[in-house]
Amino acid sequence: MPAITVVFDLDGTLIDTAPDLVASLNHTIASHGLAPVTYDDLTHLVGHGARAMIERSFKLRGYALDEAEFPAMLERFIGHYLANMPGGSKPYPGLAASLDRLRDAGMVLAVCTNKMESLARPLIEGLGLSHYFAAITGGDTFAVRKPDPAHLIGTVERAGGDIRHTVMVGDSLNDLKVAANAGVPSIGVPFGYSDVPIQTLNPTVMISHFNELTPELVTSLLR
Repeated sequence: MPAITVVFDLDGTLIDTAPDLVASLNHTIASHGLAPVTYDDLTHLVGHGARAMIERSFKLRGYALDEAEFPAMLERFIGHYLANMPGGSKPYPGLAASLDRLRDAGMVLAVCTNKMESLARPLIEGLGLSHYFAAITGGDTFAVRKPDPAHLIGTVERAGGDIRHTVMVGDSLNDLKVAANAGVPSIGVPFGYSDVPIQTLNPTVMISHFNELTPELVTSLLR
């Protein structure tokens, strides 16, 4: 039997990136003199990549961003985000120990995020986590992104895994939808940026802390 592959979302699942996302979004919208967004706004902004975050932040402050303005705003956001990375972002409690457990049990680990790959990789590397993952894919890695199942399937293939022996871990609707669309079980975490309680999105199972993410739990979902 192929090794089990455990695929993780990034923002709000592996890493609490809220401080730096908010700071970079506010740096971006400040170019138009708009009021800052807050952490409470973040659940409505995250999950669809940088472009959507920027567009939604402007819209939240009553400004319709013109298409011609967008490239400069994306460049401003990316420049600020990369220059301050990893900033205040940090892994959620218990993450490293959980990844160690899964890897020691022979499981393959990967990241599937709608964040641009060019932002995801340096963030993961900057936090000393890149050695855990056999593949890291972003919203611009393929022609599609979550919740399209091809994003998850492509990630698993890059990791050398088999989609039939895969579990997805995430904090939001896109993560649970991509799992369902690809026909794999999902593990929901409640500490991320979902704009509704994660349990209402019907993950296969919920955990409240990474201490609960064990090889036994993962294996039980694939029986």
